[in-house]
Amino acid sequence: MVLTARQFDMASFQRYSEFVTEDWVEILMTYDPLEAEMIKDLLESGGIPVVLRSSKVSPYPVNIGRMGEIKILVRKEDEETAENVIKEGNEREQID
Repeated sequence: MVLTARQFDMASFQRYSEFVTEDWVEILMTYDPLEAEMIKDLLESGGIPVVLRSSKVSPYPVNIGRMGEIKILVRKEDEETAENVIKEGNEREQID
């Protein structure tokens, strides 16, 4: 099935509006993009949707102050589970 531009825009809008209406909370903030991606992959592998939010402008690798922050967001209902997954990962890392 091929979507017309209007149908595609409506589908994108519906997905965006679902995202906006959900309650997302910040569970962690880092300055390391690799760390953020690893945490995102860990949580998503457990079925927890994750959004990374950053003020960085990709052509300019600025990591100064708030411009370098990468916030890791999960849905409000997944907050406790996500924090436990991260905590368990940190405990395993310290044992190894």
